[in-house]
Amino acid sequence: MLEEVERWLDRRSWSVADRPVDRLLAAKQARGTTVSVVLPALDEEATVGEIVTVIRRELMTPAVPLVDELVVLDSGSTDRTAQVAAAAGARVVARDDVLPRIPAVPGKGEVLWRSLLVTGGDVVCFVDADLREFRADFVTGIVGPLLTDPDVDFVKATYDRPLGSGPAAGQGGRVTELVARPLLNLHWPQLAGFVQPLGGEYAARRSLLERLPFPVGYGVELALLVDALHLVGLDALAQVDVGVRLHRHQDDRALGRMAAAIYRTAQLRLSRGHLVRPRLTQFERTEAGFAPRTHPVDTEERPPMVEVAEYVRKRRVA
Repeated sequence: MLEEVERWLDRRSWSVADRPVDRLLAAKQARGTTVSVVLPALDEEATVGEIVTVIRRELMTPAVPLVDELVVLDSGSTDRTAQVAAAAGARVVARDDVLPRIPAVPGKGEVLWRSLLVTGGDVVCFVDADLREFRADFVTGIVGPLLTDPDVDFVKATYDRPLGSGPAAGQGGRVTELVARPLLNLHWPQLAGFVQPLGGEYAARRSLLERLPFPVGYGVELALLVDALHLVGLDALAQVDVGVRLHRHQDDRALGRMAAAIYRTAQLRLSRGHLVRPRLTQFERTEAGFAPRTHPVDTEERPPMVEVAEYVRKRRVA
């Protein structure tokens, strides 16, 4: 298995510099491929505007028409996320306005799943809305292989992820290192070569995404990677190094809930059986001592979009 991973790294692991923008534009025009960029957003007014501005300024101009559609999917923000994104030039769509027949639930995966209904690109690129010092490389890097190589269906961004500033800052991705990477190495060793399996920046062909189920919460990235492996095979998956990713880091309790959801997602894919206890108890110190706080673990998944009647009708019309 190690030799297979090493071969995959040689063939399917690149740098953003390997595909200049002019090459991407030529390939896009030659194949007639359209590209949608989706930013799932929840209370990200501080960062979403700059991300939208960079994409529009560098990838959505007459000279560089790489991105055809830029959508911010607002997941119920209580701040000015929607207004800031719209002012910067994004099309803003409220989560609850998409497929109202199925009541929305909180969660990142829920928003990503619904975004397929309000976008039309052949390639769909997801970018987290909390990135700081955003660069267009995040988009060009991960859509690049999909535009130039018809055998690639799914591309993850890889990057350094510093926890703070300075040489001793250390790396983020604690849930990746403590939960996701051990799970993948033990149960799906073909995926051991992915540096950032839980990263929120990735792109895929719509023809693949619409056939995958989406966990509604934090387990969505692991699920899409594992399910894509089983559906299209390792050689259709790739990763591209885009440099450094700066973003807001979660506190330990949020990371614990994220870890529980990711473990549950893996468990479901391993057994498709009974969940032993889909709840997580954490502890907070109070004046009276440690107090338990119990949270539900996401246990719901949305079906492949090709099984949703509204989506099928829309695609037929398109």
